[in-house]
Amino acid sequence: MEKKKVLIGMSGGVDSTISTLLLQEDGYEVVGVYMKLHSKPGYHEIHQVRAQKAADFAGVKLHILDLQKTFKEKVVDPFIETYKKGETPNPCALCNRNLKFGEMLKFADKIDAEFLATGHYIQTDGKNLLQAEDDTKDQSYFLFYIQKDILPRLIFPLGTRHKKDIKEYASKIEGLESFASQAESSEICFVETTYTDVLKKFVKVDEPGEVLDKDGNVVGEHKGYMHYTIGKRKGFTVHGAHDPHFVTKILPDTNQIVVGLKEELEEFDVVLRDMNMFDDRKSFDTTVKLRYRTRAVSCHVEITGDTAVLKLEEPVLGVAKGQAAVFYDGNKLIGGGWIA
Repeated sequence: MEKKKVLIGMSGGVDSTISTLLLQEDGYEVVGVYMKLHSKPGYHEIHQVRAQKAADFAGVKLHILDLQKTFKEKVVDPFIETYKKGETPNPCALCNRNLKFGEMLKFADKIDAEFLATGHYIQTDGKNLLQAEDDTKDQSYFLFYIQKDILPRLIFPLGTRHKKDIKEYASKIEGLESFASQAESSEICFVETTYTDVLKKFVKVDEPGEVLDKDGNVVGEHKGYMHYTIGKRKGFTVHGAHDPHFVTKILPDTNQIVVGLKEELEEFDVVLRDMNMFDDRKSFDTTVKLRYRTRAVSCHVEITGDTAVLKLEEPVLGVAKGQAAVFYDGNKLIGGGWIA
């Protein structure tokens, strides 16, 4: 019986490496691909070598895709523009849609691979995306924006496994011990230290401005609005303040930020744009995550066209424009949109 071919994204990390071996154990014909996405100095010199070592160990062919131009256009440029608008971007969700489950899928078609696999911690049953068994590593939030029609072609070998077990598994394989002890990759791969270092290459970030209260009174100074996201409580001055103040609004046109007490961050109503749903629901009750490392809260959703209005059952602090709002029905990912 002919083996089914699967293309797997190989980053040089332990997750994609062990995923490759697990796919082979399951009887697939595995082909690897390493994507050069950004131009961070020294990055590919290390990770491409690791990916090749993993591919050689597994005995699979490793293709190299140079997607730096596409990555800049589809991920880095929107990242910069979002901060310029005073919003908070989510580059990983854009990368997943456009690169990892976009360009990589195109390459899978080119080599006649029926399936596409990655080392993401998420589950699929071929029709739906489900949260990972390891809830400390679950990455379903970042995959809410991928296309619905590709779901039957996706395989996630780590969806039912725990990170600690993957590392232990690698540590016991002669020749892969070093993969088990590698440092975890950063959440935003093209950011070396802080996001403002990336912004400074393209725009003026350090332009001092005024801090306002909710009534529009000038109460202090800040070092440039792009240094702040909603909910931040440091890096600006508020004259005479005795209680902690938090950024509640960013005004990019005037280079001002608005601050207030913690309760002023509370939001019950949220508007979303550019919806991406995996089913046809238009009016429904569900739970929503408004940031990655947050608890899902209950809400009612009304979708009209490409937008949605959320009514939260409890207040959420620090809702930031540009971030993803992701819906779950139990552990099933049902879609989401971008906070407007």
